[in-house]
Amino acid sequence: MPSHDTRRPLPRRGFLLASTGAAAALALAPAPAHAGARRPFGRFGSPAARLTPQTLYVDPKGRGDHTTVKDAVTTATGSGWTLVLAPGTYRETVAVDVTRTEATWIGASEDPRDVVIVYDNAAGTPKPGGGTYGTTGSATTTVQADGFTARWITFANDWLRADHPDITGTQAVAIKVQGDRSAFHHCRFLGHQDTLYADSIALTSFARQYFSHCYAEGDVDFVFGRATAVYENCHFRTLNRTDLAAAPYGFVFAPSTAGANPRGYLVTRSRVNSEAPDAFYKLARPWVPSSDTTARPSLVVRDTWLGPGIDAAAPYTNMSDAFPWQNQRFAEYRDTGPGARITVPENRPQLTAEQAQSATREAYLGDWRPWRETC
Repeated sequence: MPSHDTRRPLPRRGFLLASTGAAAALALAPAPAHAGARRPFGRFGSPAARLTPQTLYVDPKGRGDHTTVKDAVTTATGSGWTLVLAPGTYRETVAVDVTRTEATWIGASEDPRDVVIVYDNAAGTPKPGGGTYGTTGSATTTVQADGFTARWITFANDWLRADHPDITGTQAVAIKVQGDRSAFHHCRFLGHQDTLYADSIALTSFARQYFSHCYAEGDVDFVFGRATAVYENCHFRTLNRTDLAAAPYGFVFAPSTAGANPRGYLVTRSRVNSEAPDAFYKLARPWVPSSDTTARPSLVVRDTWLGPGIDAAAPYTNMSDAFPWQNQRFAEYRDTGPGARITVPENRPQLTAEQAQSATREAYLGDWRPWRETC
């Protein structure tokens, strides 16, 4: 596309510095004792004591069935597989195709800082054999299958603009999710531009996705796509930039909801803060892609704390003047914080109390109840 974790997350710069070099390890908190050297898979069994016949164990130190996530996914053909990931940094790209349905990935330490899947492709990165990856191809992890669930995992893309001044395609996706009933609990999504691509497999597919107690950071459009997605108790963090001299530095959300889809993104009981100067970020801009000029991006932000990094006077802007944000489906309800102050009412469309009754996770996700799932 065009260019709620209560603990303090690892600073982005610390993450990037720690992940440079082939042998460097991330500066993450030590794994809890129950997922230490003697029990890398914590309470989730082991190859010698599998939770189920369809449970595979992944460990970069060789104590599982596989040392890479990609190899485990290759083995897990069909439906219903569980991957338990031992603490470690998995520097690789991974794809879960449409045939591998009802998959579950578990970070064994139950701390997402301990299990990191990361790579560094950008849209403009040259591909072997010619051409470039493009936005979709830049994704570290791609999930197309329905029924995917992840817990306690970090998905990251650590490509940096400063390291590649010759590349203009700076989109660098940490994860692209396209399947219906895709749930992420206590996960982290790290990147800069286009970090979390919450999308669908086709224009006519209204994929439902649920993000609970997750953390996402970035700068330009770092939560984007056309899925019907609920972000509940999540933390969004906008990054500082040294390559720009003036605001805006970027945009948190860039939905591209299909016009026929009554619901797009719902952000509820969450928070948005920033390491950038006050008012240097927009809350959202609508993405109407050239592949679907009938899109009507939809975003509701309710009961959410917006920090001073959000431009309270003008929180929305256009991606293209041909599709002004005022013609899209943007609204707020009972938001708080300095970034939620209503100083220019026409720039802050609000739901009525009656309208807010339809802006709930139940209304967005229908008969699917992922918040009831346990592990």
